[in-house]
Amino acid sequence: MSPHDTRPLFAFDNTYARDLEDMSVPWQPARSPAPRWLQFNRALAADLGLDGDALASDAGLACLAGNAIPDGAQPVAQAYAGHQFGGFSPQLGDGRALLLGEVIDRHGRRRDIAFKGSGRTPFSRGGDGKAAVGPVLREYLMGEAMHALGIPTTRALAAVATGETIFRDQPLHGAILTRVAASHLRVGTFQFFAARGDHERVRRLADYAIARHDPELRAQDGRHLALLRAVCERQARLVAQWMGVGFIHGVMNTDNMTISGETIDYGPCAFLEAYDPATVFSSIDHHGRYAFGNQPGIAQWNLARLAETLLPLIDTDEDTAVARATEVLDAFGPAFDREWLRIHRRKIGLQGSTGTAGNDEADRALLNDYLALLHRHHVDFTLGFRRLSDALRSPAVNPLAPLFGAGGAELASWLARWRQRLQDQGTPPADVADAMDAANPLYIPRNHLVENALDAATGSMDLRPFERLLAVVTRPYDERPEDALCALPGSAEQTEGYRTFCGT
Repeated sequence: MSPHDTRPLFAFDNTYARDLEDMSVPWQPARSPAPRWLQFNRALAADLGLDGDALASDAGLACLAGNAIPDGAQPVAQAYAGHQFGGFSPQLGDGRALLLGEVIDRHGRRRDIAFKGSGRTPFSRGGDGKAAVGPVLREYLMGEAMHALGIPTTRALAAVATGETIFRDQPLHGAILTRVAASHLRVGTFQFFAARGDHERVRRLADYAIARHDPELRAQDGRHLALLRAVCERQARLVAQWMGVGFIHGVMNTDNMTISGETIDYGPCAFLEAYDPATVFSSIDHHGRYAFGNQPGIAQWNLARLAETLLPLIDTDEDTAVARATEVLDAFGPAFDREWLRIHRRKIGLQGSTGTAGNDEADRALLNDYLALLHRHHVDFTLGFRRLSDALRSPAVNPLAPLFGAGGAELASWLARWRQRLQDQGTPPADVADAMDAANPLYIPRNHLVENALDAATGSMDLRPFERLLAVVTRPYDERPEDALCALPGSAEQTEGYRTFCGT
């Protein structure tokens, strides 16, 4: 950036702060005593239409460390409530986050630019509002991995070490994440105002959400019911995508469910290794509420909480409003099932669209039987699907046999059914195998690799393992001999009892 260049780092247009000024609190980030770069996402900066060189400068670092407010920014802490593990908290809010403002990206999409870990706000509830290097880098890594997998997600523009020591169970290096989102509107945002009986603010918030995420609904009769339907459809697609890659969010509270349909808040999240629908990685999910297999049902439960906030807008007669909302909510299950079947058909090379009852039923049975095999024989979810394509390329050798151990006979029986189904659809096996490889990632953020990378960054500020892993998981589909070890699950010692934490 030229010293004579006075262009702002961001071209902010802050509709949330301007149009919903009574739904947040203007606030300033805490200063960072000795900021330094951890990561800067130059590709995302370009997608946002930002000047990467300017942002990577000392002036950019000062802004992304909270030491200088960018021109045009209107930092606010957003208000929201939420059901946390089923219990309602009427006031949560941005306790360690600030929305700096919004930009319009190269594709004409409005995107939020927000801090996480930027200090106390009126919503901090006694916390220090700070974040540590480990959780910040986890969110950076997971967001980029999910983006590479084609799953809607918030992403990180930057991670900055603040030069401050923060205290959890031990002293840690402080850090700030700059998060980019389609918006930070959550189910919990609606709950905050509905819990106070402020239906007018709920209406304004709903109309803002429609204008931002579903503008085609603005002139539609029954637009608020249509908003609920649109959010349900987005969440059905999103959770089906999670299930297709073995992702466990870990804390599916209503304040962590977006109206946009993006994945948000990568705290105690992880990817399955040995397939088991009851898998839980979160250290605080003591009863398995957010286990892998429970995610579709929890999503529908969360959406019912959104529906409750919209009832006065859907119809003035409560019974009529409940009936209409219930009809929309009841459609979530079939929508999820259709998307799940579409995704998993691709994973095993099957063609066809949902709608033909006989084919759908047969294909779903074939898929469920394979998942049952994975479960029964403790097979790695990612490799169990990825190595199926090898069984097409080398039918005389069973490349899956090492994964299944004593389950070889059961596997052989299933493979025979699967090959017959593929033969019936008439696609050349080589083409099917290539299509399967494009649907089944080989490289995911393996839990032991993530922990190794974060330990190095947290302890000695050695970012090399993190950057190496980031390079691997952002190219998840193309097999590379030099990355062979990154495709393998952790050892029994590394995997047993593995838990992740919120990082607050």
